[in-house]
Amino acid sequence: MNPISTPPTSTTKRLQQLLFSALLLTFSAFAQPAHAQTWMVSTTAYIKLGILDKFNSLGGYEATFFVTDEKTQAQYMLTKQIPKGESGVDVLFPSEPSEPEYFKNMKGTSAQPTPGRYTWECRVNGKKAVGGRFTFPETANDINVIGQR
Repeated sequence: MNPISTPPTSTTKRLQQLLFSALLLTFSAFAQPAHAQTWMVSTTAYIKLGILDKFNSLGGYEATFFVTDEKTQAQYMLTKQIPKGESGVDVLFPSEPSEPEYFKNMKGTSAQPTPGRYTWECRVNGKKAVGGRFTFPETANDINVIGQR
């Protein structure tokens, strides 16, 4: 005996459509909304200045770094104590004002990363030991929108 299949009735078709719609609605409720990729970006330039007592003949000493903006003549300074047993130190210009010691002017204002030409010198125990020049770079950031995913 062969079972005879009957074509689906309109009620059965309607139930299938409702079930499909309910499933689609459920899945779309849990789907993440589409967003373009979001980026945060930062670029910070620093100049590294350093001094080294090559033969460690001084023992401990005081090194005071002076940086002068050639355009504005604004001068910033930072003093470091180099303990006996250490021969030198490197510093970053400009340094973060959140640091315990940072480059600042006579009013206590911190140096800013302003592009331009600068001169610098380091005085050891009050006498000029080294110096030089540098150009502080200009920095920029680009952000690309990748699209929605």
